[in-house]
Amino acid sequence: MINRRKTKKVSIGSVSIGGDSKITVQSMANTDTRNPDSTVEQISHLQDTGCDIVRVAVPDMEAANALPSIIKRIKIPLVADIHFDYRLALKAMNAGVNGLRLNPGNIKDPDQIKTVVNKAKEQGIPIRVGANSGSLSKDWFSGIDMSLTHEQRVANAMVIGVQNQIKILENLGFEDIVISLKSSDVLTCITAYKLMAQKCNYPFHLGITEAGPITQGTVKSSIGLGILLYEGIGDTIRVSLTDSPLNEVRIGHIILQSLGLRREYPEIISCPTCGRCRIQVIDIAKQVEEAISKIKCNVKVAVMGCEVNGPGEAREADIGIAGGMGYGIFFKKGEVIGRVPQDEIVSKLIHEVKHLSAKGDI
Repeated sequence: MINRRKTKKVSIGSVSIGGDSKITVQSMANTDTRNPDSTVEQISHLQDTGCDIVRVAVPDMEAANALPSIIKRIKIPLVADIHFDYRLALKAMNAGVNGLRLNPGNIKDPDQIKTVVNKAKEQGIPIRVGANSGSLSKDWFSGIDMSLTHEQRVANAMVIGVQNQIKILENLGFEDIVISLKSSDVLTCITAYKLMAQKCNYPFHLGITEAGPITQGTVKSSIGLGILLYEGIGDTIRVSLTDSPLNEVRIGHIILQSLGLRREYPEIISCPTCGRCRIQVIDIAKQVEEAISKIKCNVKVAVMGCEVNGPGEAREADIGIAGGMGYGIFFKKGEVIGRVPQDEIVSKLIHEVKHLSAKGDI
């Protein structure tokens, strides 16, 4: 069992982060926020894929003016990503956003900061503050032990930077705070989050920023987020990929499911293939994955290449198939229940998964 770090609970619209809340999966739309139609279309696909919270960039007033049109047409909480201009934060809050991604230290005028914070308090809107290893102030490195590794020095500077942001908010009586400490370097990220976990009880937004294209980004995110989550650190996650945000959400759920932290979507068990395979395992596994990816149910589905490795090695699967000569063996919980012609394997398996989901018999 994973013992999660005890954190303060904050609410972003209808979704809570921290405390005893489930760990949520986030993504960020990569559409132009000034185009409400394309942004709503992408957010709708993200919703269907299992995204709990979505963030959009608000770089200017035209984007801020588009927010009401977006918000009224989506079903998940929306966070506005804002830098430097306090007027954009006020406009976004008036539009009905559920959260802000904003570092108050980037707003130089104390009165402007106070105006934003008071508005956030009034409307119950949390603020996510953070540090990125690529944009750290030289001042934050002052006094850090030079005998530490480069990663450790950067991690300490990130923590100092975030503490400065927190202090600004706390001095104004604001504590609905979410924290992120992001780096493209996995070890720096892990070190920073672990250091910060010792210094506060605010919930953490986890992510390996700029993790890269889908293969490299998936590996880096899985390692970094997996280590932290296993140690009980993390309340909401984003897998940052140079790829479709839909894949960010899918991979985020798989990471949580692999650690037993959430089980809401089907898990596919499939063999790596070998010379004994009697069916096209790779193609079939891809077809099954695509067909059942949006079905909400906690079910393990096996796609195995032969009878040797089929029911036995996939005994933990709720339902599965194994290849034979011109047919597929169909099994449940390791017990063979029949044979299916090879050209009916995929449709039969998908039908059975949907049937189990509808019955809740899993």
